[in-house]
Amino acid sequence: MSEKTISNPNHKQVILRLVALSLIGLAVNLVGAEIVSALGLSIYCDFIGTAVVAAVGGPLPGIVIGLLTNILRSISDPVSVFYGTISVINALVISFAIKKKWFKKASGMILTTLILAAFGGGLGSILTWLLYGFQAEPATAGLVGAFYQAGLSPLAAEFWASMVIDLLDKAIVVAVVVIVLCIMPKAMFKQFQLSGLRQAPLSPEEMRLAKQKLSRSLSLRTKLMLMISIASLVIATAASVISFVIYHNTTIADHTKLVETAATMASNIIDGDKVEEFLEKGEAADGYLDTEKILVELKESAPDISYVYAYRVEEDGYHVVFDIDTENLQGGEPGSIRPIEDDFLPYLPVLLAGEDIDPVSCDDSFGYLLTDYEPVYDSNGVVQCYAGADVEMAQIRQDGIRFMTQMISLFLAYIILVLAIGFWMAEYDIVLPVNAMTLAATAFERQDDESMEESVERIKKLDIRTGDEIENLYHAFTQMTENNLTYLEDIERKNETINEMQAALILVLADMVESRDKNTGDHVRKTAAYTRIIMEELRKEGKFTDELTDEFISDVVYSAPLHDVGKINVPDAILNKPGKLTDEEFDKMKSHTTVGGDIIDRVIDTVPESDSGYLQEARRLALYHHEKWNGAGYPTGLAGEEIPLSARIMAVADVFDALVSTRSYKKGFPFEKAMDIIRESSGTHFDPDVAQAFLNAEDEVRKVAEEFGQTDDAPEEG
Repeated sequence: MSEKTISNPNHKQVILRLVALSLIGLAVNLVGAEIVSALGLSIYCDFIGTAVVAAVGGPLPGIVIGLLTNILRSISDPVSVFYGTISVINALVISFAIKKKWFKKASGMILTTLILAAFGGGLGSILTWLLYGFQAEPATAGLVGAFYQAGLSPLAAEFWASMVIDLLDKAIVVAVVVIVLCIMPKAMFKQFQLSGLRQAPLSPEEMRLAKQKLSRSLSLRTKLMLMISIASLVIATAASVISFVIYHNTTIADHTKLVETAATMASNIIDGDKVEEFLEKGEAADGYLDTEKILVELKESAPDISYVYAYRVEEDGYHVVFDIDTENLQGGEPGSIRPIEDDFLPYLPVLLAGEDIDPVSCDDSFGYLLTDYEPVYDSNGVVQCYAGADVEMAQIRQDGIRFMTQMISLFLAYIILVLAIGFWMAEYDIVLPVNAMTLAATAFERQDDESMEESVERIKKLDIRTGDEIENLYHAFTQMTENNLTYLEDIERKNETINEMQAALILVLADMVESRDKNTGDHVRKTAAYTRIIMEELRKEGKFTDELTDEFISDVVYSAPLHDVGKINVPDAILNKPGKLTDEEFDKMKSHTTVGGDIIDRVIDTVPESDSGYLQEARRLALYHHEKWNGAGYPTGLAGEEIPLSARIMAVADVFDALVSTRSYKKGFPFEKAMDIIRESSGTHFDPDVAQAFLNAEDEVRKVAEEFGQTDDAPEEG
């Protein structure tokens, strides 16, 4: 080591200084934003503190303060949180400009200002457009109007107005940073530079060499960043897509229910015996105006309902019975005829026959609508007309775009934070120590004992103290012994940690789904325990030896908590209904099997085929655990050994837990009674071998039941 080395700073003091600087920067952001808002100025001033922190303390603190600023501002202005990504990106721009010494030249300052404005104003205007459409912010409203009147499109007007305002805002930011750089002594900057060096101090030359690329192709630094980036993007993409699909499906289902309810209520309001009179006399008919008033109140009570009306369907078109006016459209007069829209022509024979149809999505002269028709019967049960209700689908589409934009904006900000932390840790905990060891190893110029001793001493003087695998590698490197064993043991520990993390994530996901069903308790944990008991007993009895491998048992137990994941698509009202389900509700409940299979199919598509073994079992469990040995189950009616073994095992575990569990509509059966039901259902509901293995393992089953308090001998209720 050279005498002139880069010393390791006092980390505690540096951290305290950085915390103080960050708090000041955060206060400057918040106070500055409030002041300009109170004064009605057309600037933001919510980035000055972030820029100073990023310039003095580096990118990581700058990113944190940028995020915190937007999070705290969202308390009073909820939309601010979605602009955190822009603050984070601009914090990186400031740090990059400092590193490249752009602030030492006027051209560099101008370039920095333009880049900051491009992200803050340009990207910000696009984000605003995606979130809210053409809705200018107060700071840019005047300029937007001027650009719009000059002939620019709404988006272009918002873009250039935001750019102009942000150029002024970011010019102020750059000016403040320049002032700080000028008045702050150069030596003081080191007081805020948090070094993560975990080894003996390096000389400037050694540090320069250690940071160079020493690899033949991609450097370790690059590979680590690629891995972190890809992992973050995959997780964020999967989470965004899954969230969007759930959001979209739920929204469509909610609006379908809404339009059905509105149409049904309208059909109940209209007196079918008076439809003929309403068509002939219109408002002069007895009771017409009263009925129309109630229909108006129905429409106004549900803002999402766009249109409410009643038509008699004839070959020549829709004969208007009622057509409620809207703000932008006057309804048709009673007895007038409207043409049948093209999207409804396929349904015309059904409507003429007086039959019911499902809600229809159509794009016609009235817009992109979700429409439902409900028949209006007279006292003889004859359909006299159809009551209709419409919901705007365009708004649903816009809401979906807004939701996806919000998800991407939030995820991107936190991905950048994760990448910054990952880069910092990789640099000091992995890259520099490894490169330092590489440089020390290349110093072996001669193979004599004296030269090797000097080189070993040189390596020892590195004194790497990362406290992790790198330090283990370092000690193995210096001792030249047991390195392979240490490395393999470390890989095994990491694999176990990853498996434990995956298992924990699966259990968390299952718990999230389970928590919606107030009846199930620890259902996923109990069923997983029962499946293990059954499989171990089957293997002990020599049954299904070809299938019951260690890997199979592990996959089934590992994936068992996901067997009811499809219930995420079942409404809470059905999941927690205290009484018997209607046929329609039961059909919806049964759909959790196919929905669960579809969800896991989508997950399988995102992972390598070699890593999807347990997911394949999870899919079988989710899809087939309600099949019956005699073929009377659902969703596909498989029978006998057509049903996958894992699903036959889960069927016993699932039913037994349902029997002994107390639900809102029943008390749990006594343990012995539940076992008798399993015994009686062997050969009909259950695979006889699986059911018998479960019965044979009664003692182990009882231990699990007792652990969850399910062996009370309370009498069952009739």
